[in-house]
Amino acid sequence: MISAVFNFPKGFLWGTATAAYQVEGNNQNTNWFQWEQQGHIINNQKCGMACDWGSGRWREDFDRAAETSQNTHRFSIEWSRIQPTPDVWDENAIEIYREMARGLRKRGMIPMVTLHHFTDPLWLVEMGGWENPDVINKFTIFTEKVVEALKEYVDLWVTINEPNVYTAMGYLMGIFPPGVKDPFRAYKVIINMVSAHAAAYETIHNVQSKASVGMAINYRSFVPARKWMPLDKWIANFQSRNYNNMFADPPLNGYLKYLMLSKKVSKAKGTQDYLGINYYSRDLVKFSPFNFGGFFANRSSNPDAELSENEFIANEPLGFFESFKWALKYHIPIYVTENGIEDAQDKLRPRYIIEHIHQMWKAVNFSWPIKGYYHWTLVDNFEWERGWTQRFGLWALEPKTQIRRKRPSADLYASICKSNALSSEAVDKFAPEIFGQIFPK
Repeated sequence: MISAVFNFPKGFLWGTATAAYQVEGNNQNTNWFQWEQQGHIINNQKCGMACDWGSGRWREDFDRAAETSQNTHRFSIEWSRIQPTPDVWDENAIEIYREMARGLRKRGMIPMVTLHHFTDPLWLVEMGGWENPDVINKFTIFTEKVVEALKEYVDLWVTINEPNVYTAMGYLMGIFPPGVKDPFRAYKVIINMVSAHAAAYETIHNVQSKASVGMAINYRSFVPARKWMPLDKWIANFQSRNYNNMFADPPLNGYLKYLMLSKKVSKAKGTQDYLGINYYSRDLVKFSPFNFGGFFANRSSNPDAELSENEFIANEPLGFFESFKWALKYHIPIYVTENGIEDAQDKLRPRYIIEHIHQMWKAVNFSWPIKGYYHWTLVDNFEWERGWTQRFGLWALEPKTQIRRKRPSADLYASICKSNALSSEAVDKFAPEIFGQIFPK
């Protein structure tokens, strides 16, 4: 058997990512709790206690991460928990987040903290949410409060997680709250999110001059379904520009482009120290002139790709490499802030992890500035509108009993984290069926 090792640079960060609403439980002062009560979640499922981090079980999950050689963890702040009303700050809630950040440092792990991960306080929703320009000031005040509280332990910040998903799902497709299908209302949200990110960036650097600040963009690879068809090529590029570039471009050049609209947002220029990439899959795109809701495109998975158990994710590692190539034009460091697959039986996940990390290693060997990788996720959690039907965790979770069970992929990932490398031994042990693909003779 071939014996080989794909090494990563010294100091490379290996961790997992989580989001407050998905793991804490009982966050009842948010738009997502309200969305659940209205019956918008698959099978009418509820988040409930989630992973019970709200009562402190983050400690044992952080132990699991540390014991499997992870050297970093990305978690988020639940805005509604620390600011339950516009004029009230919950200092006890803030202290819990301080304790979490301190707990990671004590375990030898670097915290990456996300300020906004999909959820909004109900009081913000009542004032118009992200459609109201006042949100920029509200988010700035919230940012300053959090950074002042956590600056002793945290200097790696995500301002907004997947703003392109937030706007697409909430204001174009109507799947996320507020359930709107209106491109013009979406445009207001996009402008305000870009402006809020820029204001938050400035605020963080005023508090921490050496902080590293970025957004986490959900990168979706769009490939023409028919390579010979010019209209398929055009619509694939159109989809990519309006999904992948919409929030990533303003910090580069100070301009926001959305559909046929353009707006100068000069304060956004230069407000990104790194680019966070959340990558899961890619789509084949076919021009469809009468599909107005899909922006003139039909999207499908590659018929040759392996699909996840709910057929939600196609295993397309080449799209991961493409995401790094795309990110190079921004001329800043790159973090993989999310990457993973739903797989309750843990049959596809080992291959998915290995094939994607192998593509990342190829990019690193071109000296592309990739600094870290955060697997989604540490333990099964509440997956938004899909509830408990998707299991992304390295540890399985039974929500009713809160019992955790380590999946084999946790040991695979531990071997990568511990050695800072992907080895032939790990591939042979956890996914021997692709050994020849990763280590060809």
